Amino acid sequence: ILATLEAKPGRGDDLAAFLTKGRELAVAEAGTVTWYAFRLSDTTYGIFDTFDDEAGRQAHLNGEIPAALGTVADDLLAAAPDIRTIDIVAVK
Repeated sequence: ILATLEAKPGRGDDLAAFLTKGRELAVAEAGTVTWYAFRLSDTTYGIFDTFDDEAGRQAHLNGEIPAALGTVADDLLAAAPDIRTIDIVAVK
C-alpha cells in the first residue's frame, strides 16, 4: 500500500507524531511485513507497507491504523488521504 497524506498548514509535526505512534499498531499486525512512514515536505507525508499476502493486506486495510487515521483526519488532514494498493514488481 502507498498512501500520501497532506497535513493542514501548521499541523505537519502533529501528523508526524501520529504516524510515529502508528508504528506500534503496525508491529502488532502479523501479516504486515514492512511499514514505513515518511515525510516528503513540511505538510506532505506518506506510508508504504508490504504484506505476506492479500489476506494480510486486507486485514491491514480493515484494521486499527486506518481506523485511527479516520479519527484524526478532520483535525490533521487538508484533504482525504490518497491510498493506493500497489504490487511490487522487483525488490533487492
